[in-house]
Amino acid sequence: MSAGNPPLLELLAPAGDMERLRMAVAYGADAVYLAGTSFGMRAFAGNFNRETIYQATALCKEHGVACHVTINTMPRNSEVKDLPAWLEVLEDAGADAVIVADLGAFTLAGRYASHVKRHISTQASICNYETARAWYDLGASRVILARELSLDEVAELRAKTPAELEMEAFVHGAMCVSYSGRCLLSNYMTGRDSSRGACAQPCRYRYTLMEEKRPGEYFPVFEDEKGTYLLNSRDMCMIDHIQELYDVGLNSVKIEGRAKSAYYAAIVTGAYRHAIDAVKSGQALDPVWRGEVEKISHRPYSTGFWFGQPGQYLADERYLREWQICAIVQSCDEYGLATLSLRNKFRAGDLVEIVGPDCRPVSFPTPVMETEDGAPLEEPRHPQMLFRMQLPGPVPPLSILRRETELTGKKRIG
Repeated sequence: MSAGNPPLLELLAPAGDMERLRMAVAYGADAVYLAGTSFGMRAFAGNFNRETIYQATALCKEHGVACHVTINTMPRNSEVKDLPAWLEVLEDAGADAVIVADLGAFTLAGRYASHVKRHISTQASICNYETARAWYDLGASRVILARELSLDEVAELRAKTPAELEMEAFVHGAMCVSYSGRCLLSNYMTGRDSSRGACAQPCRYRYTLMEEKRPGEYFPVFEDEKGTYLLNSRDMCMIDHIQELYDVGLNSVKIEGRAKSAYYAAIVTGAYRHAIDAVKSGQALDPVWRGEVEKISHRPYSTGFWFGQPGQYLADERYLREWQICAIVQSCDEYGLATLSLRNKFRAGDLVEIVGPDCRPVSFPTPVMETEDGAPLEEPRHPQMLFRMQLPGPVPPLSILRRETELTGKKRIG
Protein backbone atom coordinates (compact mmCIF):
# COMPACT_ATOMS: atom_id res chain seq x y z
CA MET A 1 0.00 0.00 0.00
CA SER A 2 1.17 3.54 -0.72
CA ALA A 3 -0.18 6.89 0.40
CA GLY A 4 -1.12 7.79 -3.15
CA ASN A 5 -2.90 4.52 -3.86
CA PRO A 6 -5.40 3.85 -1.04
CA PRO A 7 -6.97 0.42 -0.53
CA LEU A 8 -10.46 -0.35 -1.75
CA LEU A 9 -11.95 0.75 1.58
CA GLU A 10 -9.59 3.10 3.39
CA LEU A 11 -9.48 3.20 7.19
CA LEU A 12 -9.00 6.82 8.27
CA ALA A 13 -8.01 7.31 11.92
CA PRO A 14 -7.65 10.39 14.12
CA ALA A 15 -4.26 11.68 15.24
CA GLY A 16 -4.50 14.49 17.77
CA ASP A 17 -0.77 14.55 18.51
CA MET A 18 2.39 12.55 17.78
CA GLU A 19 1.64 9.83 20.35
CA ARG A 20 -1.85 9.26 18.93
CA LEU A 21 -0.44 9.34 15.42
CA ARG A 22 2.03 6.56 16.26
CA MET A 23 -0.78 4.50 17.74
CA ALA A 24 -3.08 4.94 14.75
CA VAL A 25 -0.30 3.95 12.36
CA ALA A 26 0.79 0.95 14.45
CA TYR A 27 -2.77 -0.36 14.85
CA GLY A 28 -3.58 -0.43 11.15
CA ALA A 29 -4.72 2.93 9.77
CA ASP A 30 -4.47 3.36 6.00
CA ALA A 31 -4.65 7.12 6.49
CA VAL A 32 -4.71 9.59 9.37
CA TYR A 33 -6.17 13.05 9.76
CA LEU A 34 -4.61 15.71 11.94
CA ALA A 35 -4.43 19.48 12.29
CA GLY A 36 -2.08 22.36 12.77
CA THR A 37 -2.30 24.67 15.76
CA SER A 38 -4.72 26.85 13.75
CA PHE A 39 -7.59 26.24 11.34
CA GLY A 40 -8.59 22.86 12.84
CA MET A 41 -11.89 21.91 14.50
CA ARG A 42 -10.24 20.40 17.60
CA ALA A 43 -8.43 23.28 19.28
CA PHE A 44 -7.75 21.30 22.46
CA ALA A 45 -6.07 18.33 20.81
CA GLY A 46 -2.27 18.47 20.93
CA ASN A 47 -2.09 19.26 17.20
CA PHE A 48 1.02 19.94 15.13
CA ASN A 49 3.14 23.03 14.62
CA ARG A 50 5.44 23.83 11.70
CA GLU A 51 8.17 21.59 13.08
CA THR A 52 6.13 18.59 14.12
CA ILE A 53 4.05 18.52 10.93
CA TYR A 54 7.24 17.51 9.09
CA GLN A 55 7.79 14.74 11.64
CA ALA A 56 4.20 13.59 11.17
CA THR A 57 4.31 13.42 7.38
CA ALA A 58 7.70 11.67 7.51
CA LEU A 59 6.35 9.01 9.88
CA CYS A 60 3.33 8.49 7.62
CA LYS A 61 5.45 8.15 4.49
CA GLU A 62 7.76 5.69 6.26
CA HIS A 63 4.78 3.41 6.91
CA GLY A 64 2.86 4.00 3.68
CA VAL A 65 0.05 5.86 5.43
CA ALA A 66 -1.69 8.89 3.87
CA CYS A 67 -1.67 12.12 5.89
CA HIS A 68 -4.72 14.39 5.69
CA VAL A 69 -4.56 17.81 7.37
CA THR A 70 -7.73 19.58 8.50
CA ILE A 71 -8.32 23.23 7.62
CA ASN A 72 -12.02 22.97 8.35
CA THR A 73 -12.79 26.09 10.36
CA MET A 74 -14.40 29.14 8.79
CA PRO A 75 -11.53 31.66 9.01
CA ARG A 76 -12.26 35.30 9.85
CA ASN A 77 -10.51 38.21 8.15
CA SER A 78 -7.87 38.35 10.88
CA GLU A 79 -7.09 34.65 10.43
CA VAL A 80 -7.23 34.06 6.70
CA LYS A 81 -4.10 36.16 6.06
CA ASP A 82 -2.02 33.45 7.76
CA LEU A 83 -3.47 30.59 5.74
CA PRO A 84 -1.27 30.83 2.59
CA ALA A 85 1.92 30.41 4.64
CA TRP A 86 0.50 27.33 6.41
CA LEU A 87 -0.60 25.83 3.09
CA GLU A 88 2.92 26.30 1.73
CA VAL A 89 4.25 24.39 4.76
CA LEU A 90 1.86 21.53 4.04
CA GLU A 91 2.91 21.48 0.40
CA ASP A 92 6.58 21.38 1.38
CA ALA A 93 6.00 18.73 4.08
CA GLY A 94 4.27 16.44 1.59
CA ALA A 95 0.79 16.24 3.07
CA ASP A 96 -1.47 14.05 0.95
CA ALA A 97 -4.69 16.04 1.38
CA VAL A 98 -6.21 19.05 3.09
CA ILE A 99 -9.73 18.89 4.50
CA VAL A 100 -11.54 22.20 3.95
CA ALA A 101 -15.06 23.52 4.50
CA ASP A 102 -14.65 27.17 3.48
CA LEU A 103 -14.69 28.09 -0.23
CA GLY A 104 -11.97 30.68 0.28
CA ALA A 105 -9.75 28.12 2.02
CA PHE A 106 -10.47 25.68 -0.81
CA THR A 107 -9.36 28.26 -3.39
CA LEU A 108 -6.23 29.19 -1.45
CA ALA A 109 -5.31 25.52 -1.11
CA GLY A 110 -5.42 25.15 -4.90
CA ARG A 111 -3.12 28.13 -5.23
CA TYR A 112 -0.59 27.58 -2.43
CA ALA A 113 -0.61 23.77 -2.11
CA SER A 114 -1.24 22.69 -5.69
CA HIS A 115 0.18 19.18 -5.20
CA VAL A 116 -2.07 18.45 -2.21
CA LYS A 117 -5.50 16.94 -2.81
CA ARG A 118 -8.53 18.85 -1.59
CA HIS A 119 -11.16 17.04 0.45
CA ILE A 120 -14.42 18.74 1.44
CA SER A 121 -15.18 18.55 5.15
CA THR A 122 -18.36 17.22 6.70
CA GLN A 123 -18.74 20.79 8.00
CA ALA A 124 -19.80 21.72 4.46
CA SER A 125 -22.91 19.55 4.94
CA ILE A 126 -22.78 17.67 1.64
CA CYS A 127 -26.06 15.79 1.57
CA ASN A 128 -27.04 15.66 -2.12
CA TYR A 129 -25.43 14.66 -5.39
CA GLU A 130 -25.66 18.13 -6.96
CA THR A 131 -23.51 19.63 -4.20
CA ALA A 132 -21.03 16.78 -4.50
CA ARG A 133 -20.84 17.28 -8.27
CA ALA A 134 -20.33 21.03 -7.82
CA TRP A 135 -17.34 20.50 -5.53
CA TYR A 136 -15.90 17.94 -7.96
CA ASP A 137 -16.25 20.43 -10.83
CA LEU A 138 -14.34 22.97 -8.75
CA GLY A 139 -11.47 20.54 -8.23
CA ALA A 140 -12.24 18.52 -5.11
CA SER A 141 -11.00 14.93 -5.18
CA ARG A 142 -13.10 13.75 -2.21
CA VAL A 143 -16.22 14.74 -0.30
CA ILE A 144 -16.81 13.85 3.34
CA LEU A 145 -20.53 13.33 3.63
CA ALA A 146 -22.84 14.93 6.18
CA ARG A 147 -23.39 12.62 9.15
CA GLU A 148 -27.16 13.05 8.86
CA LEU A 149 -27.42 10.93 5.68
CA SER A 150 -28.93 7.45 5.59
CA LEU A 151 -27.40 4.48 3.81
CA ASP A 152 -29.99 4.76 1.02
CA GLU A 153 -29.22 8.43 0.52
CA VAL A 154 -25.50 7.69 0.28
CA ALA A 155 -26.20 4.96 -2.27
CA GLU A 156 -28.13 7.39 -4.47
CA LEU A 157 -25.48 10.07 -4.04
CA ARG A 158 -22.79 7.60 -5.06
CA ALA A 159 -24.75 6.47 -8.12
CA LYS A 160 -25.28 10.02 -9.40
CA THR A 161 -21.74 11.39 -9.03
CA PRO A 162 -18.54 10.79 -11.02
CA ALA A 163 -16.76 7.58 -10.08
CA GLU A 164 -13.52 9.57 -9.81
CA LEU A 165 -14.95 11.57 -6.89
CA GLU A 166 -14.04 9.76 -3.69
CA MET A 167 -16.53 9.54 -0.82
CA GLU A 168 -15.73 9.39 2.86
CA ALA A 169 -18.07 9.05 5.84
CA PHE A 170 -17.83 8.86 9.62
CA VAL A 171 -18.45 5.42 11.10
CA HIS A 172 -17.45 5.72 14.75
CA GLY A 173 -17.32 8.27 17.53
CA ALA A 174 -19.13 11.22 19.08
CA MET A 175 -22.17 12.75 17.40
CA CYS A 176 -23.16 16.42 17.63
CA VAL A 177 -26.72 17.40 18.52
CA SER A 178 -26.53 20.25 15.97
CA TYR A 179 -26.75 19.73 12.22
CA SER A 180 -23.25 18.84 10.99
CA GLY A 181 -21.75 20.49 14.05
CA ARG A 182 -23.19 23.95 13.39
CA CYS A 183 -23.76 24.89 17.01
CA LEU A 184 -23.88 28.30 18.69
CA LEU A 185 -24.61 27.09 22.23
CA SER A 186 -20.94 27.03 23.20
CA ASN A 187 -20.36 30.54 21.83
CA TYR A 188 -23.39 31.92 23.65
CA MET A 189 -22.83 30.23 27.01
CA THR A 190 -19.05 30.13 27.36
CA GLY A 191 -17.57 32.35 24.65
CA ARG A 192 -15.80 29.32 23.14
CA ASP A 193 -16.39 29.08 19.40
CA SER A 194 -17.41 25.61 18.28
CA SER A 195 -16.68 26.55 14.67
CA ARG A 196 -13.06 27.11 15.67
CA GLY A 197 -12.69 23.79 17.42
CA ALA A 198 -13.21 25.14 20.97
CA CYS A 199 -16.64 23.67 21.77
CA ALA A 200 -17.36 23.39 25.50
CA GLN A 201 -19.99 20.69 24.81
CA PRO A 202 -22.92 22.42 26.56
CA CYS A 203 -25.18 19.77 25.01
CA ARG A 204 -23.83 17.44 27.74
CA TYR A 205 -24.85 19.76 30.60
CA ARG A 206 -27.67 18.94 32.96
CA TYR A 207 -30.33 21.63 32.64
CA THR A 208 -32.92 22.89 35.14
CA LEU A 209 -35.42 25.77 35.19
CA MET A 210 -35.17 28.76 37.51
CA GLU A 211 -38.18 31.06 37.88
CA GLU A 212 -37.37 34.80 37.83
CA LYS A 213 -38.91 35.55 41.25
CA ARG A 214 -37.46 32.46 42.93
CA PRO A 215 -33.69 32.84 42.51
CA GLY A 216 -31.74 29.84 43.69
CA GLU A 217 -34.69 27.46 43.33
CA TYR A 218 -34.07 24.98 40.56
CA PHE A 219 -36.78 22.92 38.95
CA PRO A 220 -35.90 19.78 36.97
CA VAL A 221 -36.73 19.63 33.29
CA PHE A 222 -38.07 16.29 32.10
CA GLU A 223 -38.37 15.31 28.45
CA ASP A 224 -39.75 12.04 29.76
CA GLU A 225 -39.29 9.84 32.79
CA LYS A 226 -35.67 9.06 31.87
CA GLY A 227 -34.11 12.36 32.84
CA THR A 228 -33.03 15.87 31.96
CA TYR A 229 -30.18 15.53 29.45
CA LEU A 230 -32.27 16.89 26.60
CA LEU A 231 -29.43 17.53 24.15
CA ASN A 232 -27.20 14.52 24.84
CA SER A 233 -26.46 12.37 21.79
CA ARG A 234 -25.35 8.76 21.54
CA ASP A 235 -22.00 7.77 20.04
CA MET A 236 -21.92 6.19 16.59
CA CYS A 237 -20.64 2.65 16.08
CA MET A 238 -20.85 0.98 12.66
CA ILE A 239 -18.38 -1.85 13.18
CA ASP A 240 -21.17 -4.40 12.62
CA HIS A 241 -22.06 -2.88 9.24
CA ILE A 242 -18.79 -2.59 7.32
CA GLN A 243 -20.16 -4.84 4.58
CA GLU A 244 -23.05 -2.43 3.91
CA LEU A 245 -20.64 0.52 3.79
CA TYR A 246 -18.39 -1.41 1.43
CA ASP A 247 -21.33 -2.33 -0.81
CA VAL A 248 -22.66 1.23 -1.00
CA GLY A 249 -19.42 2.36 -2.62
CA LEU A 250 -17.63 4.41 0.02
CA ASN A 251 -13.90 4.92 -0.49
CA SER A 252 -13.03 5.75 3.11
CA VAL A 253 -14.49 5.17 6.55
CA LYS A 254 -13.55 7.65 9.25
CA ILE A 255 -13.16 7.36 13.02
CA GLU A 256 -13.96 10.49 15.03
CA GLY A 257 -11.68 11.37 17.92
CA ARG A 258 -8.73 13.73 17.51
CA ALA A 259 -9.37 14.96 21.06
CA LYS A 260 -9.58 11.41 22.43
CA SER A 261 -6.70 9.51 24.04
CA ALA A 262 -3.91 7.49 22.46
CA TYR A 263 -5.57 4.39 23.94
CA TYR A 264 -8.79 5.23 22.08
CA ALA A 265 -6.89 5.83 18.83
CA ALA A 266 -5.17 2.46 19.13
CA ILE A 267 -8.07 0.25 20.19
CA VAL A 268 -10.73 1.64 17.84
CA THR A 269 -8.34 1.70 14.88
CA GLY A 270 -7.33 -1.89 15.56
CA ALA A 271 -10.95 -3.05 15.85
CA TYR A 272 -12.01 -1.45 12.56
CA ARG A 273 -8.85 -2.72 10.85
CA HIS A 274 -9.94 -6.26 11.59
CA ALA A 275 -13.54 -5.50 10.58
CA ILE A 276 -12.47 -4.17 7.17
CA ASP A 277 -10.04 -7.05 6.63
CA ALA A 278 -12.78 -9.54 7.50
CA VAL A 279 -15.06 -8.04 4.82
CA LYS A 280 -12.29 -8.11 2.24
CA SER A 281 -11.58 -11.76 2.97
CA GLY A 282 -15.25 -12.72 3.03
CA GLN A 283 -15.13 -13.84 6.65
CA ALA A 284 -17.18 -12.94 9.70
CA LEU A 285 -15.62 -10.54 12.17
CA ASP A 286 -14.06 -12.35 15.12
CA PRO A 287 -16.17 -11.34 18.18
CA VAL A 288 -13.00 -10.51 20.10
CA TRP A 289 -12.45 -7.48 17.86
CA ARG A 290 -16.09 -6.41 18.09
CA GLY A 291 -15.65 -6.49 21.84
CA GLU A 292 -12.75 -4.05 21.68
CA VAL A 293 -14.97 -1.04 20.93
CA GLU A 294 -16.71 -1.68 24.26
CA LYS A 295 -13.39 -1.36 26.09
CA ILE A 296 -12.84 2.32 25.36
CA SER A 297 -14.57 5.36 26.83
CA HIS A 298 -17.88 5.92 25.04
CA ARG A 299 -21.49 6.91 25.42
CA PRO A 300 -24.15 4.31 24.62
CA TYR A 301 -23.80 3.36 20.96
CA SER A 302 -26.15 3.74 18.02
CA THR A 303 -25.70 3.45 14.25
CA GLY A 304 -26.03 7.21 13.80
CA PHE A 305 -28.38 8.18 10.98
CA TRP A 306 -27.32 5.31 8.70
CA PHE A 307 -30.52 3.32 9.37
CA GLY A 308 -32.83 6.03 10.73
CA GLN A 309 -32.91 8.31 13.75
CA PRO A 310 -30.30 7.37 16.37
CA GLY A 311 -32.34 8.63 19.33
CA GLN A 312 -31.11 10.66 22.28
CA TYR A 313 -29.49 9.33 25.43
CA LEU A 314 -31.36 10.96 28.32
CA ALA A 315 -30.08 9.18 31.41
CA ASP A 316 -26.91 11.19 32.09
CA GLU A 317 -23.86 12.77 30.48
CA ARG A 318 -21.34 10.19 31.64
CA TYR A 319 -19.06 8.10 29.50
CA LEU A 320 -19.00 4.33 29.95
CA ARG A 321 -15.47 3.58 31.14
CA GLU A 322 -14.85 0.07 32.37
CA TRP A 323 -11.22 -0.38 31.30
CA GLN A 324 -8.15 1.67 32.13
CA ILE A 325 -4.77 1.69 30.44
CA CYS A 326 -1.95 0.74 32.81
CA ALA A 327 1.19 0.89 30.67
CA ILE A 328 2.51 0.90 27.12
CA VAL A 329 5.13 -1.55 25.88
CA GLN A 330 8.33 0.14 24.74
CA SER A 331 10.20 -3.04 23.78
CA CYS A 332 9.83 -6.80 24.20
CA ASP A 333 12.18 -9.71 23.59
CA GLU A 334 11.34 -13.07 22.03
CA TYR A 335 10.52 -14.54 25.45
CA GLY A 336 7.99 -11.86 26.43
CA LEU A 337 10.24 -9.88 28.78
CA ALA A 338 9.10 -6.32 28.15
CA THR A 339 10.03 -2.80 29.13
CA LEU A 340 6.93 -0.70 29.74
CA SER A 341 6.08 2.93 30.46
CA LEU A 342 3.53 3.52 33.25
CA ARG A 343 0.27 5.35 32.54
CA ASN A 344 -1.96 4.48 35.55
CA LYS A 345 -1.21 2.70 38.81
CA PHE A 346 -1.61 -1.06 39.19
CA ARG A 347 0.21 -3.65 41.25
CA ALA A 348 1.39 -7.25 41.32
CA GLY A 349 -1.55 -9.65 41.61
CA ASP A 350 -3.96 -7.50 39.58
CA LEU A 351 -5.65 -9.26 36.66
CA VAL A 352 -4.60 -7.42 33.50
CA GLU A 353 -4.82 -7.78 29.72
CA ILE A 354 -2.20 -7.20 27.08
CA VAL A 355 -3.40 -6.24 23.60
CA GLY A 356 -1.32 -5.01 20.69
CA PRO A 357 -1.16 -4.31 16.97
CA ASP A 358 -2.73 -7.42 15.45
CA CYS A 359 -2.42 -9.23 18.80
CA ARG A 360 -5.52 -10.65 20.46
CA PRO A 361 -6.06 -9.59 24.09
CA VAL A 362 -4.63 -12.02 26.65
CA SER A 363 -5.51 -11.93 30.36
CA PHE A 364 -3.03 -12.84 33.09
CA PRO A 365 -2.28 -11.97 36.72
CA THR A 366 0.40 -9.33 37.09
CA PRO A 367 3.69 -10.87 38.26
CA VAL A 368 6.19 -9.08 40.47
CA MET A 369 7.90 -6.54 38.22
CA GLU A 370 11.36 -5.03 38.42
CA THR A 371 12.92 -1.61 38.09
CA GLU A 372 15.36 -0.73 35.34
CA ASP A 373 18.11 -1.60 37.83
CA GLY A 374 16.65 -5.06 38.40
CA ALA A 375 15.16 -4.47 41.87
CA PRO A 376 11.83 -6.21 42.64
CA LEU A 377 8.82 -3.95 42.10
CA GLU A 378 5.34 -4.59 43.48
CA GLU A 379 3.74 -1.37 42.23
CA PRO A 380 5.10 1.18 39.72
CA ARG A 381 4.08 4.61 41.00
CA HIS A 382 5.57 7.41 38.93
CA PRO A 383 3.91 8.48 35.64
CA GLN A 384 5.94 7.53 32.56
CA MET A 385 8.43 5.53 34.68
CA LEU A 386 10.05 2.60 32.90
CA PHE A 387 9.92 -0.89 34.41
CA ARG A 388 10.30 -4.48 33.28
CA MET A 389 7.63 -7.15 33.33
CA GLN A 390 7.28 -10.73 32.11
CA LEU A 391 4.38 -11.04 29.65
CA PRO A 392 2.72 -14.30 28.53
CA GLY A 393 4.55 -14.01 25.21
CA PRO A 394 6.26 -11.59 22.85
CA VAL A 395 4.30 -8.54 21.70
CA PRO A 396 5.18 -5.61 19.43
CA PRO A 397 6.09 -2.14 20.73
CA LEU A 398 3.08 0.09 21.51
CA SER A 399 1.10 -2.88 22.84
CA ILE A 400 -1.16 -1.83 25.70
CA LEU A 401 -1.47 -3.22 29.20
CA ARG A 402 -4.89 -2.52 30.73
CA ARG A 403 -7.17 -3.66 33.52
CA GLU A 404 -10.90 -3.78 34.07
CA THR A 405 -12.11 -1.20 36.56
CA GLU A 406 -15.29 0.85 37.08
CA LEU A 407 -14.58 4.43 36.01
CA THR A 408 -17.95 5.36 34.49
CA GLY A 409 -18.66 7.90 37.21
CA LYS A 410 -15.60 9.96 36.33
CA LYS A 411 -16.21 12.59 33.67
CA ARG A 412 -13.21 12.03 31.46
CA ILE A 413 -12.66 11.48 27.77
CA GLY A 414 -10.20 8.78 26.73
